[in-house]
Amino acid sequence: MKFLPLLLLLPAIVAADEFVARVASVHDADTIVVLQNQRAIAIRLKGIDCPEVGESAGQRAKKYASEAIQGKNVKLKTYEKDKYGRTIADVFLESGKLFNQELVLTGNCRWGRSRAMRP
Repeated sequence: MKFLPLLLLLPAIVAADEFVARVASVHDADTIVVLQNQRAIAIRLKGIDCPEVGESAGQRAKKYASEAIQGKNVKLKTYEKDKYGRTIADVFLESGKLFNQELVLTGNCRWGRSRAMRP
C-alpha cells in the first residue's frame, strides 16, 4: 500500500519524453523534421502559432528558424501527437534556450494553439 502514491505519480513522470536529435529540415517555423537514430520524426512546436509559409511573414519566420536550427542538434521534450500525427514538443537549443519562446520573442510567432491542433 505504501507504493500506491508512487504509482499514481508514474503517468505524470513518463508523460513527456526527452531526447536529442538533429534537425533535418524546417517545414515552416513551427513544424520541423528531426532525425533520431536515422528515423525522421515530424515535430510541431508546442504552444506557438506561426504565420503560414505562403504569407510573407511566414517566409520570414521559416528563414529565421532554418538559420537558427537546421542541421543542428536540439533537445526535445515531447508530449502527445496532434491530429496530423506530428509529435508536439518543446525544442531546446544547445545553449539551453527554449526555441519555441525564441520564435515569439523575435516576433516571428505568437503564443497560442496552432490551427492544426484545434478540433
